[in-house]
Amino acid sequence: GHEERPAAMEIYYMYTKLRNEFGRDAQFDDSASEVISDIRPEPELQEDYIERNPVTTTVQCVPEQSEHEANTQQIIYTNRGFAHKEGGWPKEVDCTEMEHVIRFRKKIEKDEDYIKTIASRAGEVEELIKQNNAIDIYEEYFAGDAADHSSEQPYAKTLTVFRDPSAIKRSASYISWNPDVNNRKCAIAYSILGFQAQPEGMSKSSYIWDVNTPNKPDFELRGPSQLCCVNYNPKDTNVLSCGMYNGQVGYFDVRKGHTPVDTSPIEKSHRDPVYDMAWLQSKTGTETFSVSTDGYVYWWDTRRLGEPVEELQLKEKNGDTILGAVSLEYESIAGPTKFMIGTEQGTVLMCNRKAKNPQDRVGTAYHGHHGPVYSLERNPFFPKYFMSIGDWAARVWMEDLKTPIMTSRYHASYLTGGTWSPTRPGVFFAIKMDGELDVWDYYYKQNDPTLSVKVTDQPLTSFNIQDTGRLVTVGASDGSATLLELCEGLATMQPNEKQSISQMFDRETKREKNLEARAKELRNAAKRANRGNEEYEGPDDHEMEVLEKEFLAATVKSGVTFDEVSPLDAPTRD
Repeated sequence: GHEERPAAMEIYYMYTKLRNEFGRDAQFDDSASEVISDIRPEPELQEDYIERNPVTTTVQCVPEQSEHEANTQQIIYTNRGFAHKEGGWPKEVDCTEMEHVIRFRKKIEKDEDYIKTIASRAGEVEELIKQNNAIDIYEEYFAGDAADHSSEQPYAKTLTVFRDPSAIKRSASYISWNPDVNNRKCAIAYSILGFQAQPEGMSKSSYIWDVNTPNKPDFELRGPSQLCCVNYNPKDTNVLSCGMYNGQVGYFDVRKGHTPVDTSPIEKSHRDPVYDMAWLQSKTGTETFSVSTDGYVYWWDTRRLGEPVEELQLKEKNGDTILGAVSLEYESIAGPTKFMIGTEQGTVLMCNRKAKNPQDRVGTAYHGHHGPVYSLERNPFFPKYFMSIGDWAARVWMEDLKTPIMTSRYHASYLTGGTWSPTRPGVFFAIKMDGELDVWDYYYKQNDPTLSVKVTDQPLTSFNIQDTGRLVTVGASDGSATLLELCEGLATMQPNEKQSISQMFDRETKREKNLEARAKELRNAAKRANRGNEEYEGPDDHEMEVLEKEFLAATVKSGVTFDEVSPLDAPTRD
């Protein structure tokens, strides 16, 4: 007969706990060892196994891995709209006639079933309203509590890529975010800025992109020439100013179509491409100004673009060379008439539109870059300090000093743009020709970037960040614009960060002032020495005789003079 073997023993241990202690942290204590089960070997089980001989086994020095690929199906989203029309009326009632509608409503309101239904529903609705008033389901329990992100490894996550839909790819030359942070849209200007490098049939359109629908542009901006810069109006987000490759200035209103509402006449416009524009703080919200490499700043009123309201030629004080502008900085906190210009010669100019003397409109000049200043921006928390990006480094300046107080290390690749973080005073960004985005966090370290992201293999050409401090758009020369989301640590201000950064800026400013004072002292001492040398005619014969005796007494044997022996052969002291 068949012998039945005992079933395998199941080993288990029961933990008991009171109901009111469920969910609490377990508390473990050291205890003496205890034998729960003792399983002895069973020789008869060996009969069920057959020895395998020979056995071939392969051993590798590294773990074995396998590779699999899966290509998901791409889903393209499109926007659709549909209209709701009033319906449900009886055939004998024409809902377009107000009299019919009023008559029918009066008839229904007198119906007993209607009154009973409304009365029964009112009780249910009242109960729901009371529940909503009793409990706030949207309450934030930890509002205002700052999370500590100091131990978090910084990162940036790619959300999507906006690609130039044109057949001939152009570089994304300028990016502007919608000032309304809830309306997550950004306008991107596309252009080829090389002289006579525009191929035939190239599109002149630029686009507004919606973050929620990145596969297709949300709106097309068609200008008479390719757009070099585009800027949202902070007072009316439907209006955008634009500067063009042919030097014209115009503005779009998305409610009025895809073409500019108005443009400046070409004979009254810039002679070079308009590289940057900014909206002025004004009551009307229609004033803007533009800069170009032709060396002029033009102020405009978009209600009358027939000619500029005012103009300024960019020359250094007491200088004759006209400087071409490539970047612009305007911040009303620093003064409604103050602005700064970054030039292609590497100089930063501090300007004041309403200076007391016309010759003082171009004020202090800051020399520090060996190439064009591609980006220029004041720190949003400390407006007296500003950052310039050009050549191979980013520099931080204090407007009262002519030398930078802080400078990043020189990179192997050319820097093409960047900006300060709008939410953290010690964080700024820089983009480079090798396709990398560097995030610098001066609150933690000053010598190296906190985070470097390889965005693309193409040179990066434009950069901008949304006012929330988390979404950044980086444009490249192949027309792609990558949308990145920064980690919470790079967007949320850390405890005491503002105070620490302020102290650091003050310390570096004092150091630079001391160095400047010391350099001035040395220059003055050198000047005095030069003037002294001019007046000093040299020692007379008596002074020479005394000096010769002192020299001989210190170097050669006593009793020997240069009259008796050559200075080269004079016996020296032992």
